[in-house]
Amino acid sequence: MHTDVVNLTTLEDVTAAAERIADIAMRTPLLPGAWADAHRPLWLKPENLQPIGAFKIRGAANAVARIPVSERARGVVAYSSGNHAQAVAYVAKRFGIPAAIVVPENTPAVKIEATRAHGAEVVVVPITDREIVAERLVAERGATLIPPFDHPDVIAGQGTIGLEIVADLPDVEVVLVPVSGGGLASGVATAIKALCPAARVYGVEPALAGDTAESLAAGRLVRWSTQDRARTIADGLRAEPSELTFAHLRKLLDGIVTVTEEEIRAAVATLATRAHLVAEPSGAVTTAAYLHRAADLPRGRTVAIVSGGNLDPTELAAMLST
Repeated sequence: MHTDVVNLTTLEDVTAAAERIADIAMRTPLLPGAWADAHRPLWLKPENLQPIGAFKIRGAANAVARIPVSERARGVVAYSSGNHAQAVAYVAKRFGIPAAIVVPENTPAVKIEATRAHGAEVVVVPITDREIVAERLVAERGATLIPPFDHPDVIAGQGTIGLEIVADLPDVEVVLVPVSGGGLASGVATAIKALCPAARVYGVEPALAGDTAESLAAGRLVRWSTQDRARTIADGLRAEPSELTFAHLRKLLDGIVTVTEEEIRAAVATLATRAHLVAEPSGAVTTAAYLHRAADLPRGRTVAIVSGGNLDPTELAAMLST
């Protein structure tokens, strides 16, 4: 598809989002990786420190803030594998509006429990039914749908990470961002490319859910089955880009790399023991790329976005013991 058939998010959209979400999302720091390769300086952007443990709070806050006040009482509906679920539940609670969240049955229990703890109604369905059920709830209740990535307000909210990276490291040269549905990468790349045109933005995804890498190589969306994408341990990276996000990725990403399951597990352990950060597998893929894909990435001052840290303690213990 051509990027001119959709309206791409702009820097102005992202800066406006930053103002809207300032009181809800945390401004996370850049943490220098003193343990990293001295010839490839590394900083971590720890979105796992957000109130809900992941970057998703940014897009959810911007999207909910944009709902007209007259429509908020009818509530919001979202579908998610976990982190977007928690984000919408948390933000809806902050705004005092009801939320119903549809999650697939393979969602980690820790994420379902956290979503319920924020007061949301959680509906568990087969993985192939979550969007259908969410749309039915929207129709029945007159609620507003907050998609996990396929929405300009969500993309703009996620892009505020890029604003913060540039503010803290104006001479950033490489930004590594996880890719699943593509909302995070779309927003971050929008901000980075507008403010630091020479910086290069690379997507990272699990090899077992490498549909975006294949799509970018083909120049068109290549669909993988839900079952294939569900193989990866990185449960937050099992979605696929939409037409909207793929248009952003094609225009703005400088490249994309994939990492193995073993490399992801090793990166979770490295972040825990060297950076003192709890990262879920989805949040560790960028560190995995930095550690294991140096030959495929540009050299220079690098920021790896640690997108989330909602990891079951028993899974973390298992990764630390291997």
